[in-house]
Amino acid sequence: MGMIKEFKAFAMRGNVIDMAVGIVIGVAFGAIVSSLVADVIMPPVGVLLGGVSFENLAVTLQEAGGDVPAVTLNYGRFMQALLDFLIIAFAIFMVVKGMNSLKRKQEVAPAAPPAPSKEEVLLTEIRDLLKNR
Repeated sequence: MGMIKEFKAFAMRGNVIDMAVGIVIGVAFGAIVSSLVADVIMPPVGVLLGGVSFENLAVTLQEAGGDVPAVTLNYGRFMQALLDFLIIAFAIFMVVKGMNSLKRKQEVAPAAPPAPSKEEVLLTEIRDLLKNR
């Protein structure tokens, strides 16, 4: 029974839940970016390259024979995944950069210490008078 309580305490900590939310949002964001690259960016690039679809770019290493399928090196899919990664990395960089600039603005403008109260001023004067005696 102790192990179940320990696991529950671990799973319900704030940073674990925050990480889980981040992963779910990241997966959803990845799907959006993959669609952006595959459906919006790559078709015009393919048209510019003469109607070539990046998904279909491959080098055949061994031709198909009978029931054995062809062995291909699908570098087009790799290029698509690389472009997905670059767009996601850039988007995350922009978010982190924005957050850092907001943090710096908060750090640059620290609050001025409050003026001492009348009691503190009076006590300071009494201390100074006692030192001079």
